[in-house]
Amino acid sequence: MKLKNTLGLAIGSLIAATSFGVLAQGQGAVEGELFYKKQYNDSVKHIEDGFNPGARIGYFLTDDLSLNLSYDKTNHTRSNDGTGSQKIKGDTGSLVAQYHFGQAGVDSLRPYVEGGFGHQSRGNVQADGHSGRDQTTFATVGTGVKYYFTNNLYARAGVEADYGLDNGKWDYSALVGLGVNFGGNAGAVAPAPTPAPAPEPTPEPEAPVAQVVRVELDVKFDFDKAVVKPNSYGDVKNLADFMAQYPSTNVEVAGHTDSVGPDAYNQKLSQRRADAVKQVLVKDGVAPSRVTAVGYGESRPVADNATEAGRAVNRRVEASVEATAQ
Repeated sequence: MKLKNTLGLAIGSLIAATSFGVLAQGQGAVEGELFYKKQYNDSVKHIEDGFNPGARIGYFLTDDLSLNLSYDKTNHTRSNDGTGSQKIKGDTGSLVAQYHFGQAGVDSLRPYVEGGFGHQSRGNVQADGHSGRDQTTFATVGTGVKYYFTNNLYARAGVEADYGLDNGKWDYSALVGLGVNFGGNAGAVAPAPTPAPAPEPTPEPEAPVAQVVRVELDVKFDFDKAVVKPNSYGDVKNLADFMAQYPSTNVEVAGHTDSVGPDAYNQKLSQRRADAVKQVLVKDGVAPSRVTAVGYGESRPVADNATEAGRAVNRRVEASVEATAQ
């Protein structure tokens, strides 16, 4: 009776829950079912076949595998061993795993196989050497098919075979049932896709940034000399080619000396050095009007005049030209 009351409460809770849960198949779903079973009693002689009403509740561990607890009531079976007809009443409970074929939430027809264990208790059994209550623990296997009218309402038809672990005999049954299904994740309605945002207006193309190009010249001279050395001709030619590419440019060539000697002498020497570089530029094709030669003497050193290396750096002519790239 405890098994019957517990299962009845579970089935009642299941039916009530269908009013609040989202109905669906698949993993996490719960199924509740009422069924009617035709019982073929072969394990005990002289017992009529019975019609057993019952209920089942199941939980889907995956989309295809469920664990089910069922109860049915023996209420229409009689025994007759020659002493008179005796009405038999009893209870049967079982726990079975059920594997379904097909795709949850997609296929309406889902065949299944099942297996598990159960226990049966029947009273007033007066047949085949039995007297009074008969109790049997059994292993059960079965197969059948479920048809889903909707994603949450189905009908079931199946057959079962029960092997008595106590007596080594078989009983068989055929059944039909009607059930509901809710709480799974298969067949859930996918959320409506988020509309794509409106395209942003195409920004106005940015004005190209003017790129500045630059060329620099640094010609070194020997001590007390104003002659452009051959190894500097290539650098001067690069400046001349740049000015030919950008004809709007002009250039100042600035002559410098070290600090050895009088200031007045160094001023004249720096001017001669600037004039010498200008002559090479003019020879390379630059108009004289575009070149200004200026001598600065020893007034603008870039290195230490106290050392020979520093003085060699200061004996120079510098020039720099910038233009906007074409």
